[in-house]
Amino acid sequence: MSRFWFLAFLSGVAMALQGSWNAVFTKAASVWTALLVLNAVATVTTAGILVAGGRVPFGLERLHRTPWYVFLAGPVGVLITYLVVVSIPRLGVAATATAIVVGQVGTAALIDHWGLFGLERHPLNWWQLGGVALLALGAWLLLRQPG
Repeated sequence: MSRFWFLAFLSGVAMALQGSWNAVFTKAASVWTALLVLNAVATVTTAGILVAGGRVPFGLERLHRTPWYVFLAGPVGVLITYLVVVSIPRLGVAATATAIVVGQVGTAALIDHWGLFGLERHPLNWWQLGGVALLALGAWLLLRQPG
């Protein structure tokens, strides 16, 4: 299990770097141009990984068995990138990342508790709810403006 905690930690590091780089990118191009270019680069990168790994034809034959709502992950990914690139210049990287984490953990806790989207159910207990509340309190302390 510790290996997966480390992988999740690396994901957080990558998200902070990505958000910062995306915000810098929007200084050179409009937000929407940056989103288009960045998502095109992500698509090419993913295709390259699939081809290099010998995963052609990419499992496309199984897509018809996928619930319709999972395809919303694509537009939501664009929305996430947009919201990050407009938030970082105004709030800073740390404050933006903090707000993101609170939103992620709160939403993830609800998804886990009810086993939404066909995922395994992991009911919340009072300790976990307290942890979410403390996380929110910590975020409030980090995000509040002095004075």
